[in-house]
Amino acid sequence: MSPRIDRRQFVQHSLVATGMLAGGYFINPSTARGRLSANERLNIAAIGATGRAGANIQELKSQNIVAIADVDESLLEKGAAPYPGARKYRDFRVMLEKEAPNIDAVVIGTPDHCHAPAAAMALRLKKHVYCEKPLTHTVLEARTLANLARENKLVTQMGTQIHAGSNYRRVVELVQSGAIGPVREVHVWVNTVYGGKKLTTNTKPPANLDWNLWLGPAPERPYSEGVHPFHWRNFWDYGTGTLGDFGCHYLDLVHWALKLHSPSKIAAQGPAVDAENVPLWVTAQYEYPARGSDPAVRVHWYDGGKQPAMLDAWLKTAKTADGKPLSWPSGQLFLGDKGMLLSNYGEYRLLPSDKFADFKPPAPTIPDSIGHHNEWVQAIKAGGETTCNFHYSGALTEAVMLGVVAYRSGKTLEWNAADLKVTNAPSAQALIHKEYRKGWTL
Repeated sequence: MSPRIDRRQFVQHSLVATGMLAGGYFINPSTARGRLSANERLNIAAIGATGRAGANIQELKSQNIVAIADVDESLLEKGAAPYPGARKYRDFRVMLEKEAPNIDAVVIGTPDHCHAPAAAMALRLKKHVYCEKPLTHTVLEARTLANLARENKLVTQMGTQIHAGSNYRRVVELVQSGAIGPVREVHVWVNTVYGGKKLTTNTKPPANLDWNLWLGPAPERPYSEGVHPFHWRNFWDYGTGTLGDFGCHYLDLVHWALKLHSPSKIAAQGPAVDAENVPLWVTAQYEYPARGSDPAVRVHWYDGGKQPAMLDAWLKTAKTADGKPLSWPSGQLFLGDKGMLLSNYGEYRLLPSDKFADFKPPAPTIPDSIGHHNEWVQAIKAGGETTCNFHYSGALTEAVMLGVVAYRSGKTLEWNAADLKVTNAPSAQALIHKEYRKGWTL
């Protein structure tokens, strides 16, 4: 039996281990106020007050929430109500500048198009950052944040909370232990549908919303009804459709299990490209080079209700307890030389079922998470890294956004990750980043 370790030892050991694997460097547990003890609370500023932002703040309520910024006064008042001591701001840039001497860390839950400007400013102020997924809105933004985090030796975490679940860890262990043999192909599908919305120009923003601040770095345009607070995901200026929204959740498991970093070739298909609106569906194909003894991998993505053509046949080999075919609306299918592994957020199946009837999974080697948000907090205090730090999640986000670029450009991309270059299509290279509106910087 292994010797018993207490919770503090476990946190320190697991954070050090993940830091060595994921980031290649060790983070010093320093903050704006100097080194903190394990029991001392962080001073945190939040950008975004409700929705996912509010959920993130709730997860961090054991710390000191000292300031909150939101462009919507009504949502700001609602989100800040449980934290009466928090100072309230409309513009996150003003908050970060004024609160810099008082805060240790920043949590970001804005629409996607404002993630990078907010995170970059916080990182340059040497604040630890937790940012919702997708980490950024463009490929260049993702690389910039990863570089800033590394250069400033800051503790970072992207908000892919499912990464902390035990099921993903068991799947990673199975794949990496060789249970299904070398994996050369993976299919990933998500049944969520975005698109079908239209921008409007015939209404004025409500009095509680600062539309100019909401636009942030996006091109200036009249207020569009319904874009705030949720339907922004349907428009290229603010979101990136289903692939951008869910790719960082479902492709995360593939990157983790197969130790993927940067694809070398990317193609995508979908409805005719619209200049403003995201498509109702996209399929994409990624090619990743061999990694040491691990073979090259081809990853297929489907969203908007599209699925692998042979999914029904695969599912029939893994029937429910009463003998019916499984329903698997979203998930991943790893194709190995010795078998297949079907997974989603909460469960997995080895296929074909009869071949693995007597299979015994390996003993767990990846410790259960102490909580996705708590990983970040404890790494700041104790030193070490998180599992979705910006080195790891930046590369994942780059891959997701490259799929978006391939679709929008209509080109198959030959990708040089080291130089951030599409080597075969200058028109696609123009989509690796975007022009910011005057007054906004990365």
